[in-house]
Amino acid sequence: MPTQIKITVKNVELGAEFFDTECAKAISNALPIETGFNTWGDEFYFEIPVQKPLDETATIDVKIGDIGYWPPGNALCIFFGPTPISKGTEPVPASEVNLVGRINGDASVLKNAKDSKTISIERI
Repeated sequence: MPTQIKITVKNVELGAEFFDTECAKAISNALPIETGFNTWGDEFYFEIPVQKPLDETATIDVKIGDIGYWPPGNALCIFFGPTPISKGTEPVPASEVNLVGRINGDASVLKNAKDSKTISIERI
């Protein structure tokens, strides 16, 4: 069963869910997380205390609102628009990510929080 979560960045609050995969469950078990983050185009990414390899969900084909886990950086990635290697409006990760979750609603509102210093993710 998916895990319902809340993502908060500055004054932006979004509901989301982690899927029912081994990688997503490991991330869910590490919650709550509050940390600084990096931006790469319209993507937030940040290291989390989870180490997992690529799995059956691994892809570079992500959509706005997808949440991925990037094994090379033990990082959670939140995609809300194009990244530096995008050819159009959809995000493209630096390399394959495990698809671990999805934002419910309009992820593009995260563009308004790019100047924030911290992100928090918690179960609801």
